[in-house]
Amino acid sequence: MTDAATNDVAERFATLHEFIPAARKKLTDDKWDYMIGGAETETTLKRNRLALDSLGFRPRVLRDVSNVDCSGHLLGKKLRIPVMLAPVGSIQRFDPAGSAAVARATGGFGVAQMVSSVSEPGLEATAAAAKGMKVFQLYVRGDDAWVENIIDRATAAGYDAFAFTVDVAIYSRRERDITKRAFMRTPADAAAQRFQAALSWPQIKRFRQRCKLPIIIKGIQTAEDAIIACDHGVDGIYVTNHGGRQLDHGRGTVDILQDVVNAVRGRAEIIVDGGFCRGTDIIKGIALGANAVSIGRLYLYGLAAAGQAGVHRVLELLETEVKIGLGLLGATSFAELDKSCLQAVAPVTTPHVFSAFPLLEITEQLRGKY
Repeated sequence: MTDAATNDVAERFATLHEFIPAARKKLTDDKWDYMIGGAETETTLKRNRLALDSLGFRPRVLRDVSNVDCSGHLLGKKLRIPVMLAPVGSIQRFDPAGSAAVARATGGFGVAQMVSSVSEPGLEATAAAAKGMKVFQLYVRGDDAWVENIIDRATAAGYDAFAFTVDVAIYSRRERDITKRAFMRTPADAAAQRFQAALSWPQIKRFRQRCKLPIIIKGIQTAEDAIIACDHGVDGIYVTNHGGRQLDHGRGTVDILQDVVNAVRGRAEIIVDGGFCRGTDIIKGIALGANAVSIGRLYLYGLAAAGQAGVHRVLELLETEVKIGLGLLGATSFAELDKSCLQAVAPVTTPHVFSAFPLLEITEQLRGKY
């Protein structure tokens, strides 16, 4: 990525919401709906934003905030901001370089990447492009021996941790895709899905004993399962409802996060995703006890709009928002925050996949597409 390309993207995108129409113009209807859609009524997707918007800040003043440190740590790795880019299946739909472009962007900026097992250019090629923290995420599509082979490959490729996604035992009905007859599941997909459906805690115990990497369980949505995960010796609890793309009528992840933090009590590190789109959202997640916040759709807008440089620019803008938010809260680092800086409030916007961007102009012609 040349300096000229970086400067051009910085000039084109001065705010996060400017990536959205640029991404929309480059994507077909089916790819766009795959990116932004949720399951069935998309209630869970909306509740992710509702939960975030139902928390207000309690800022402190007259504190020296002339130097603000936005960094964080995850599993012993320092991050420029406490952010991970979430795994996205078939990410190459949004940029031909796929997860490798994301790896170069995260490494260049200084945050973590979680790589989907169903994305291109694949496990080893993505690892070769990565210079920063990288985690491999697995959808189970084979027996235990198959899983162990993937663990060995990820270890050999230099991944920093290994994640099992556990909230996809049954594939959901994503009606935006179904209505367009796009990205439909095949008989082969259904046959492979049975291994994911059969995944159980005894297998996690076996893989934990065998794997030399830190283990993350992605898809925890209750305090009860968080406790079981800790009892199985996992290193990371990833609180997520799959961006509202699996179980409809689930809770917003910020609401889940508060239960999980209270249950885990420091026995594992915690990652959260689900509707996080702004620097203030990241601050809320960390203040509630997460070690890192994972973003998904937000960086995809950057990737689709401007490739690797677009992802890097999204992270730059997020960092700017985080620094401003911390300073205005009277904090010089995330270490100075806890849930006392938050208070329940009434939301002022109707939750929507784009409700974090009220200045986004959506014409009547495009409204249905958004």
